[in-house]
Amino acid sequence: MGCLVSTPKDSGGNRRRPGNIGEISVYVPGLRIPKPVDFFQSLGGHLSKTLVERLTALRTRIVVMAGQEGPTITRTRRKTQHGGSTLADLHQALEDYLPVLLGLIKDGSQLQFKVQFIWVNQEDDAEETAMFNAWYEVLSVLHLMAMLSLSQANLLLLPRTSADGYQPKVSEESRRASIDIFLKAAGYLDCAVRHVLPQLPSELRRNLPVDLAEGVLRALCLQALGQGVDIQLGLAIDSTKATLAVKRRLACEMVKYWQQAQDNIMNLQLSNGWGEKHRHFVKWKYIEAKAAAYYYHGLILDEGNTEKSHGMAVAALQAADEYFKESKKACEVFNAAHPLSRNPPLWGTMKYLSEKIPKDTSSKVRINRDLYSHEKIMETAPTLPDFALALKPDEYQLPPADPSWNENVQSHIGINQVIIGGGEGRGFLGGGAAAFVGGVALAVEAPAVEEDKVEESDDEDMGFSLFD
Repeated sequence: MGCLVSTPKDSGGNRRRPGNIGEISVYVPGLRIPKPVDFFQSLGGHLSKTLVERLTALRTRIVVMAGQEGPTITRTRRKTQHGGSTLADLHQALEDYLPVLLGLIKDGSQLQFKVQFIWVNQEDDAEETAMFNAWYEVLSVLHLMAMLSLSQANLLLLPRTSADGYQPKVSEESRRASIDIFLKAAGYLDCAVRHVLPQLPSELRRNLPVDLAEGVLRALCLQALGQGVDIQLGLAIDSTKATLAVKRRLACEMVKYWQQAQDNIMNLQLSNGWGEKHRHFVKWKYIEAKAAAYYYHGLILDEGNTEKSHGMAVAALQAADEYFKESKKACEVFNAAHPLSRNPPLWGTMKYLSEKIPKDTSSKVRINRDLYSHEKIMETAPTLPDFALALKPDEYQLPPADPSWNENVQSHIGINQVIIGGGEGRGFLGGGAAAFVGGVALAVEAPAVEEDKVEESDDEDMGFSLFD
């Protein structure tokens, strides 16, 4: 059930896109913005006034805050008047709203089909998408929570001028904090794919905006994990205890995350603004990851004692150098795509590799070609080792429905008992009751005894096997 309404891109001016989004360490494909909903019109005859007012207040807060935050999402670290973060406040507003929203779908309630939820898209050609389905709203909320997390990670990973006056850098504290945020963002997206998308009828799933397409959600999840591994590799590079084998493994895992992200996104219709730039970002990071992986693979091969291993090392290092050059071109394409962006000063993994790859490749190639004949030098790069992916999304679970829904049920039971006592409208609906008010049958649910059944079992595989 559920009705879909998509508004063409030339229909109005709800979608505000900046021309330039400034420095980017983590790409966020815009914020989908919710539009106002009249809960009283849709639910006034089914819920208590208090509960409808609460739903209205919670969602209106999100509408206002998201509308203010959206156009500046990647450009500034905005503060509230009390010194807090506007990103954090909007995220908290979404967390406050979600348990109350989930009451609409509790135990398969038909209320989930009563309200038309409307969101402004960013990556889709259609400017906005409306659906009479509360699961669409849940999916949109989780997507927005993930985008806010990625935005927060981006702000943490933009180099800041240090107190000692030297070149801008990203502190170790910020880097470690960003890993936790990446895993949290991946957890929201993982939950969306595993537990929310399957709740939507197949027709609605096919008609979701590309922003919420399964491939995009998976790609964003893998992007978060890939960038988390990138930070881990940077920390390993800075550590005197990390071996070459550890660094190679991290680099090879990073390649797999970005390759899977590209596989999920490459065949989607992402030709519209943010979407096209999103594809360029994934391609750039995939190439960049291959440069790092071949570099460390080459260094380890060069530690061998045979002509063959040295020849393979040269081929791997040459591949690293070629991928590094290609990644710089891919980066330029990404930054030139609208909305325009630019790179922050180099830091972390790529700052180190930008210096080491050209230098080490040149010296190793020269030494080995002096030692061995040309026939011993491989013309094609050796295959990278295949490692199991270690970094997993946080196990985010949808919260239980807010207790106010139980209070709402009790109040309706009280009304129903009065009507039944009058001798009319008697009836029972699966443990609840049917009250006839003004000629309309209202289904009244009994207080829930069991745990909420909003989620699927954690052990059930919903088809998202990327991390198995």
